[in-house]
Amino acid sequence: MHFPFLDNWRKPHPDAEGAATVTDELSGDQTSAAQLLSECELLREQAGAVGVELDDTVESLTALDQLLPHWREDPEVAPWLGADAGLYLGTVMVRSVPGARWVRWPDGQPVVRLPSGREVDVLAEGATWAETGSPELSQAYAEVSED
Repeated sequence: MHFPFLDNWRKPHPDAEGAATVTDELSGDQTSAAQLLSECELLREQAGAVGVELDDTVESLTALDQLLPHWREDPEVAPWLGADAGLYLGTVMVRSVPGARWVRWPDGQPVVRLPSGREVDVLAEGATWAETGSPELSQAYAEVSED
């Protein structure tokens, strides 16, 4: 399968200290990247099973925060659910914070770059949420929406 936004995988960009870091701007095809990263199948399945619709809105993050964390009982599910939660958090950020966009770190990890230049490791945020419930996804979103 060919994804056009992966063609120019790595491009150097100056970081805050002026050194070159390697990130991927997803070759300008944010729509395809956002669609791919927003699938979050396991999270959508878990949420849907208890009647929570994930419609890529800030309100849905609050609904996720209210779920009973049954996945913590299964050590094989929690990491995957955490990754999905992080990607979903990033999806909501990119769709609702003007100027936010997906980029990739040198190791290939997708992160969200805010208009200020700050990059949010949404996968780490999702993993922490899945493991401990804190910080809440809605809280993580609130912190970046003010950035």
